[in-house]
Amino acid sequence: MGLIVEVENVDQDDAVLIPPSNFSMVEDCIYRSSLPQPSSFPFLRTLNLRSIIYLCPESYPEENLEFLNSQNIRLFQFGIEGKTEVSLPVLKDSIMEALKVLIDVRNHPILIHCKRGKHRTGSLVGCFRKLQNWCLSSVFEEYQRFAGVKSRTADLTFIEMFDVLSLRQCLYSIIYQYQGASKKRRLMYQDENLQKPRLTSF
Repeated sequence: MGLIVEVENVDQDDAVLIPPSNFSMVEDCIYRSSLPQPSSFPFLRTLNLRSIIYLCPESYPEENLEFLNSQNIRLFQFGIEGKTEVSLPVLKDSIMEALKVLIDVRNHPILIHCKRGKHRTGSLVGCFRKLQNWCLSSVFEEYQRFAGVKSRTADLTFIEMFDVLSLRQCLYSIIYQYQGASKKRRLMYQDENLQKPRLTSF
C-alpha cells in the first residue's frame, strides 16, 4: 500500500511527503506502518508523534533513533520474532504489554510498526480491535487486507483466542470519552495505580 501526499506552498524539495509502506490510520491518533525509511521522516513529522511501538527483536536502526531523538518521540520495543511459529506465551505477554502502551492516551499520537507492517503489527491491531468489540470477521478482513497473500493462519488463531477480558480486568475499566473542545473520541483506561511506563524495551 502506497500513499503520496502533496503539500502546497512549500519549497519544491519538500513538496511531496512519502508515508511508510502499509501506512494507515487505525484510530484517532493511532497509526500503523512498516519500518519507516528516512525518506518518510518528513511525513512522520506531520503526525506529531509522541511514541512508537516497535514489534521486532532487532535493534532499532541508528538513523531512526536519531530521528526519534530529534523529535522527542519515545520508543517502546517489544521483541516479537518474525518467524511463522512463535512461542504463544511469549507472544501473548508481548501483545498484552504493547496494548497497555497503545491504549494509554498519554502516549498518543502513536505509530505501531514491525518490519513490513503485516503480521506482528496486524496481530496487535487485531487484538486492539477485539477491545473495541469489532466482530471477528471484520478483524480478520482488516488483518488480511494488510497481510495479503502472506496471511498467516497462526496469527488469525492467536487473535481469535486472545483473551481481552484479562486485559480489561488488569486496567479496571476501558472507556471512550470526549476530550476537550475538539470532541474527538479517545480510548482511555482508568487505573490510579498504573504509572507511565519507564522502560522502553520489553
